[in-house]
Amino acid sequence: MRTYRELFQAPEFTPLFLNTTVQIAASTVSGLAMGSLIYASTGSPLLSALAMFGPSLAQVIGAATLLSAADRVPPRAALTAMALLFGLGTAALALPGLPVWAAFAILLGLGSVAAVGGGVRGGLLNEILTTDGYLLGRSVLNMAVGTMQICGFAIGGVLVTQLSPRGTLLTAAVLYGAAAAIARFGLGRRAPRGTGRPSVAETWRNNALLWSSGPRRYVYLALWVPNGLIVGCEALFIPYAPTHAGLLLAFAAFGMLIGDTAVGRFVPQRWRARIGAPLRLLLAVPYLLFALRPGLPLAVAAVVLASVGYAASLLLQERLMALTPDELSGHALGLHGSGMLAMQGVGAALAGGLAQYTSPATAMAVMAAASVAVTLALAPGLRPGAVAEAPVGAPVR
Repeated sequence: MRTYRELFQAPEFTPLFLNTTVQIAASTVSGLAMGSLIYASTGSPLLSALAMFGPSLAQVIGAATLLSAADRVPPRAALTAMALLFGLGTAALALPGLPVWAAFAILLGLGSVAAVGGGVRGGLLNEILTTDGYLLGRSVLNMAVGTMQICGFAIGGVLVTQLSPRGTLLTAAVLYGAAAAIARFGLGRRAPRGTGRPSVAETWRNNALLWSSGPRRYVYLALWVPNGLIVGCEALFIPYAPTHAGLLLAFAAFGMLIGDTAVGRFVPQRWRARIGAPLRLLLAVPYLLFALRPGLPLAVAAVVLASVGYAASLLLQERLMALTPDELSGHALGLHGSGMLAMQGVGAALAGGLAQYTSPATAMAVMAAASVAVTLALAPGLRPGAVAEAPVGAPVR
């Protein structure tokens, strides 16, 4: 499966694509609205960053307690119910007079549930597509994320200015309702991939099994840590350029779209192992420029160039699937998504804390330097041939 025509002819891929697209649009619009609302009411870069990306940090709770459900619930019902839950929660965030602590409590709850959603969606994609189509399908979903973030941040910035943050949150709630309808009426009924009842104990057992493999540990750390540190840079766009934050975020999504399109569709298999390391470094190095406090045009150029490096995640996900049994694919991808988003929350908190005591520009440069250091430290375990990749289903030690 090497063409977009073949991909969208695969049964159920189109409704999954649409469900993901609309849900990302809702998440993007609501995140910008919450960040703006909290920054306007508190003036705190830390709280603003946590409002935008803090729910990602809460995914660690879901990954530790709920993630075994990702392979043990019917995908259609799960995706429908979670979209409705997010719609109700987002509408609640728009209530006038809602205390800051209550808003963060809602965001914490939604972030915990989102861990299961990522696993369900990833596992369903793995079922729908053949093995040779997974990278292309994943890249198209990432392209949808990038496109919707470009549109979401651009339109969200206009809505926040013209409509108000609370009106923007209500718009996002409507989008979540649309995502629920697409899942309910577009996806077919499928049995759960795994057997048995989901539980905290089963979640821990599966997490321990996935983490027990040395090759998988390197892949997970490379997926989580450098990415999270750079998202910490993005979390400071509002305090760095309050009137142009939506523009910077949109161009970050544009750079990600370029990288995912190039790697997913045009990079031959024989080149993939060679470009992984350069892409991981590209993700961080341009942000070092922020130590010089660049003006808007140069900042936009650096952000676009760096965001192309997000495409390294596609190659790492492909390697993760090669190291994971089919019956744990949803759990493995859910753990990846939850860990990545949790580290994005950690990155946002670290960057916000640094900005409180230094400046947004200084904090962004420090986070970028840390990302480069982590990438270099993990490089030996990710070199082609550094570890033997076991066939799917086989234990790896």
